[in-house]
Amino acid sequence: MTDIDIARSVTPQPIQRIAETLGIEPGQLEPYGHDKAKLPLHLMDESAISASHLVLVTAISPTPAGEGKTTVSVGLVDGLAQRGKQATAALREPSLGPVFGIKGGAAGGGHSQVIPMEDINLHFTGDFSAIEKANNLLAAMIDNALQSKGKLDLDPRSILWKRVMDMNDRSLRNIIVSLGGKAGGVPRESGFNITAASEIMAILSMASDLKDLQRRFDAIYVGDAMDGKAVKGEAIKASAAMAILMKDAIKPNLVQTLEGNPAILHAGPFANIAQGTNSLIATKMAMSLSEWVVTEAGFGADLGAEKFFNIKCRQGSISPRVVVLVATVKALKYHGGCSLSSVTKPDVDTLTKGLPNLMHHIDSLQSFGLPVVVAINAFQSDNEAEHAVIVQACADRGIPAAISEGWAHGGAGCLDLADAVIATALETMPTPKFTYDLKDSIEDKVLKVARTIYGARDVAYSAKAVRQMRRFTELGFDRLPICTAKTQKSLSDDPKRIGRPTDFTLHVREFEVAAGAGFVIPITGNILRMPGLPAVPAAEGMSLDDNGLIHGLS
Repeated sequence: MTDIDIARSVTPQPIQRIAETLGIEPGQLEPYGHDKAKLPLHLMDESAISASHLVLVTAISPTPAGEGKTTVSVGLVDGLAQRGKQATAALREPSLGPVFGIKGGAAGGGHSQVIPMEDINLHFTGDFSAIEKANNLLAAMIDNALQSKGKLDLDPRSILWKRVMDMNDRSLRNIIVSLGGKAGGVPRESGFNITAASEIMAILSMASDLKDLQRRFDAIYVGDAMDGKAVKGEAIKASAAMAILMKDAIKPNLVQTLEGNPAILHAGPFANIAQGTNSLIATKMAMSLSEWVVTEAGFGADLGAEKFFNIKCRQGSISPRVVVLVATVKALKYHGGCSLSSVTKPDVDTLTKGLPNLMHHIDSLQSFGLPVVVAINAFQSDNEAEHAVIVQACADRGIPAAISEGWAHGGAGCLDLADAVIATALETMPTPKFTYDLKDSIEDKVLKVARTIYGARDVAYSAKAVRQMRRFTELGFDRLPICTAKTQKSLSDDPKRIGRPTDFTLHVREFEVAAGAGFVIPITGNILRMPGLPAVPAAEGMSLDDNGLIHGLS
């Protein structure tokens, strides 16, 4: 059975019943049909958060074979529930770009999914649409300010704000806007980012309430005036209208796992080009309502997990009790030099060669002062000898490892993992250590992350990046954390350097700033904030039958 077949084989419980397990009364829900609902912000209780056990799920460096963080996260929630724990998943919302591009779906897999799977993977409750509209309203008002001379003395060459859309479309990365003569506006270079990489998405992920959301809209760095002074969002006077568009999108979404446990989905920034975690509101709300909360950070631990600690934990004053690091036999073989076509064949030697990638991620996670549990996400092609190699390598480092079979067996396949997480989480109450101090210069922050988290020797900057770093320092943005845009395929900025590269230089080609979200963005290597479609997009394999059923949304 495919993922979508398995999802359809389960009849969802009424969303009111799922809410009741969290102590939420029916009158407090804002239902979107029978199986999903919005949660009002007043359900977030800061005083209750410290009693909750937060678990962060991350992974080794991703490979084309897939690692399955969401599958493990959902399976772990169901496993904890089977162990008698009140558990909730706090996850990101999928972007249509990857859904129609390469992934085909992002709601977990097999018997470890969140449902309604089709809705979650597609338009869901309209949050991404609201983010697009708010972002593009600001873009339209910026161009209108250029057209209306005298209102603002904006330098069109300095404008950093781009339009966004929730689709992979490389043709829109760099465009010319406002053609058509005087009535068409002031021509200038611009472009599109994917919605998941937009600052509005990042702001939604970091905001505490509607008032804070609007304050952050006002703090957006738009560009410069002709006299060189910074122009921020407040000068455009769009923040109130943008907040109106976002008044429902700021509320987290309640759905359920296949086994009827609660899942709160909200926001969906990518981890390679944004901060890669769900919203702070959703995480705190889940912690307010549940004894155990499992959340995930996108891509490898060098991306989503690093940003989870240095940005989200610092901003929200929260900390996981334990970090689950997902690895697979297939991925470790790939990092050991095995071709993608051969990763399903037994090969302990190549698997062993790939272990340094896993060990490096353990090292970088331990730099935050948090205990680590390794989850071996099992596939049918694995064998016991290969699992034993990984378990022993972790044991040699004093790291517990457990087999996760959530795809095949749901919560029952994740009981060993749940036991390891419970035992580890109850040992200590750790406080995270951060990779850098906010008082460090931008250059020092980038260097510390590059060396401690990526394993780089040094950092090199383009002339453009040096100028931008100097400008952002003049504007006071050097006191913000950094959110590095880097390939997810490698610890380095070169996607071809798999495994555990050493003695490499990280190359920063330029900077952007998300002043409203509250971080500076070093852009490394050839990473782009508007992805393109693969040669054969997942969309080509999708269809809709005469009964309105979707096929191919795996």
